[in-house]
Amino acid sequence: MTTVQNAGSHGPRRGSAVSSLVSMARQLAVPGLIAAIVTGIAFATTRLSGPFGMFVLWAACSLLGLYVFTRRSQGRMAATDAVASVTLGFAALLVVTALGFIVGFVLLKAIPFVRLNFFTQTLEGIDPDSPATQGGALHAIVGTTAQVLIATLISLPFGVLTAVYLNEIGGRLAGVVRVVIDAMSGIPSVVAGLFIYSIWVVQGGFGYSGLAAGLALAVLMLPTVARTTEEMLRLVPGGLRESALALGAPEWRTALQVVLPTAKVGIVTAVILGIARVAGETAPLLMTAFGNDRVNVVQTATEPQSALPLFVYQQFTSAQGSAVDRAWVGAFVLIALVLVLFLIARVIGRSKTARL
Repeated sequence: MTTVQNAGSHGPRRGSAVSSLVSMARQLAVPGLIAAIVTGIAFATTRLSGPFGMFVLWAACSLLGLYVFTRRSQGRMAATDAVASVTLGFAALLVVTALGFIVGFVLLKAIPFVRLNFFTQTLEGIDPDSPATQGGALHAIVGTTAQVLIATLISLPFGVLTAVYLNEIGGRLAGVVRVVIDAMSGIPSVVAGLFIYSIWVVQGGFGYSGLAAGLALAVLMLPTVARTTEEMLRLVPGGLRESALALGAPEWRTALQVVLPTAKVGIVTAVILGIARVAGETAPLLMTAFGNDRVNVVQTATEPQSALPLFVYQQFTSAQGSAVDRAWVGAFVLIALVLVLFLIARVIGRSKTARL
């Protein structure tokens, strides 16, 4: 036990985001100041112009200065590592800034019109020119819940079985199955909608419905669940499998009673990631759910149904300003839902990795 603890104490330590930013700012203090002077002189004496060009020149000069200063004091390897760390840190900061800008912009647009009735009322009987504070998206929230539930019930068993086959059983078809799953991961969402539309709505004659939308979402959700579950199964220690097989358990019982229970938290993470993947899809719903202004639960399999992404799209394409304002509220609710799902998956995945 002492050996394990001592070995773990020498592992990489994770610093907080604030400390990382402070460290990056210290590294770029002097090079950044010199780069700002060089950039100012260059823009004053040449025909260079524009904020984007100024930023690019400043960033290039800053990295060059950081490399030169660090190499003179600590060597070439430390200089390369410093430039790479600052570049990756800045890229991460840029992504977080862009995400924060999107969420903040949607929040500013939506917050004046957020009311409790948005979650308790529908658009049934609401005039197109009614204020944005009237009516709500209850029918869309219920529709999204029903469609995601259908997609989960379909993709969960098939995704888990596919992952078990690829990781536990294998065989001559494993490579083909993995290629198909990878190809499905890159399928545009509109193609999944067209597939269900042609097979279910047109050829099958079942018409637009929430069930058709759930089938289209299942096509998109299946590869995410399968690939994530496969990665989680790989984290299960091989000693557990060997112990079960040594006791005489067949492969199917080992997978069912040993491997899957050990990876159950990872499977939950896979499902949450799959739900977050499909919860915001709009294109498949245009060709399958079609939309409805009233709550439709009992007739999910037979009548058109609304959903939050479809609600946002239809409200944005309306000519009425109040409908557009209502769409901003729906967009904010949808973004909040996806962010919460990703946060839950992150927390569950981190706890699973820590236990393993």
